Amino acid sequence: MFNIEEYDFELREDLIAQTPAPDRDRSRLLHVEKLEGRISDHRFYDLPMLLRPGDLLVINNTRVVPARLYGHKESGGRAEILVLEHPETLDENISESRWCLLKSSKRAKKGSRIFFEKGLIGTVEEVTEGGLARISFLGPASIDHILENDGTIPLPPYIKREDNGLAPLDRERYQTIFSAKRGAVAAPTAGLHFTDEIVSALKKRDIEVTGITLHVGYGTFQPVRVTDIREHLLAEEYYSITGETASAIARAKDEGRRVVAVGTTTVRTLESAAIKTGSIESSSGKTGLLITPGFRFKIVDALITNFHLPRSSLLFLVSAFGGRELIKKAYAHAVRSEYRFFSYGDAMLID
Repeated sequence: MFNIEEYDFELREDLIAQTPAPDRDRSRLLHVEKLEGRISDHRFYDLPMLLRPGDLLVINNTRVVPARLYGHKESGGRAEILVLEHPETLDENISESRWCLLKSSKRAKKGSRIFFEKGLIGTVEEVTEGGLARISFLGPASIDHILENDGTIPLPPYIKREDNGLAPLDRERYQTIFSAKRGAVAAPTAGLHFTDEIVSALKKRDIEVTGITLHVGYGTFQPVRVTDIREHLLAEEYYSITGETASAIARAKDEGRRVVAVGTTTVRTLESAAIKTGSIESSSGKTGLLITPGFRFKIVDALITNFHLPRSSLLFLVSAFGGRELIKKAYAHAVRSEYRFFSYGDAMLID
């Protein structure tokens, strides 16, 4: 149950989605009914009819920052940074320093400079063994304004982009329709399938929608390098739950209605907040909660999620929620049925 080898599976490369579905809600949806051990194939636009009237849907309203910049070092070598720290409103400070993931032909040294377009210069203040660097920025505008105008959406490494004209598509489709609070460096991908029409259909079915914020951080890219999955450490991420959302969840629980989490980020936010008391209150902070089989879920009753990478912490969470054997069965069915996998791929409802 806790050996990393149990969370591996074979996946053909052509099943890794490189672009989103032509229409958000036309992606496929695998319905997994836990109590019956039953799985069935649908489209995402079927979701309102698969949920129950009275369900409370909780989404993540984080917004992905176009946080990747390309430049060159003083030596002329290529450099790439992914800025990891972001205020929710655009910062006017033009000499701000931030932690970044830094990739370059040779390891950057303290004091070295990186030159970007629009006259932006980054100076390396500190470098860690894990590829992190603290960089101070100086230019004609703040780093936040430059990222918004000239940065690239930080797609995960399994999505290949080589100046193929898809940047405008990614800027639109790697954001959910709920995105409002800037701060993430990866999308809460289960939310990518929703449309205004889906939300309208949910409300007609008396299904309420509310939101939390969890800014997805660079930890989402970190591979698991331990044999016992319980020893994996997740980087902490900022979350926030408003009083309005906390009240909506409390009402749903009091009335015996289900809380349906849209995405693993929402699950970790709600379950982190409920660990001490078993209930949700207005709060904010950081969470590095790792959910593995055996975890006792206090808030979430159903989960909408994408298909996740082998040997990943997200697969641990989904297995904890749906049951390891049933999730293995569901993933095997998805592979046989040629579902599209990962961030731009199809979805699963665990009921």
